[in-house]
Amino acid sequence: MFDIGFSELLVIAVVALLVIGPEKLPKVARTAGILFGRLQRYVNDVKADIQREVELDELKKLRSQFEDAAKSVEQSVSEVDREMRAVGDDLNRSIGDPAAGTGSGAPEVAATPGAALPPPGDPGSPAKASSEAKV
Repeated sequence: MFDIGFSELLVIAVVALLVIGPEKLPKVARTAGILFGRLQRYVNDVKADIQREVELDELKKLRSQFEDAAKSVEQSVSEVDREMRAVGDDLNRSIGDPAAGTGSGAPEVAATPGAALPPPGDPGSPAKASSEAKV
């Protein structure tokens, strides 16, 4: 802080002893020490406040960067969702999905789950074809 050596402190003490007097010097020294302690605490509080403000600014910048990144990801996801829905709608229209309401005349699948499959003994059955492929 200040470049004060021992000799300067000795000169200040001698002058203070002559000016203030030996009776009041201990009380003045005590008061000066208390004031110096208050000054140090005040300086430390100001430093801590400045440090907190700097950290708060950094956190605000970081928060805004995360919010921008989140918005970017959200926009990308919504664009992909729109594209996927458009592709799904196109596929539904192209295959003539009755649920989509197009009614393009595509053949309907039988309501019972095994009715469209050939009988198990049939040479074109999927079970026999898969077993022949393994051999």
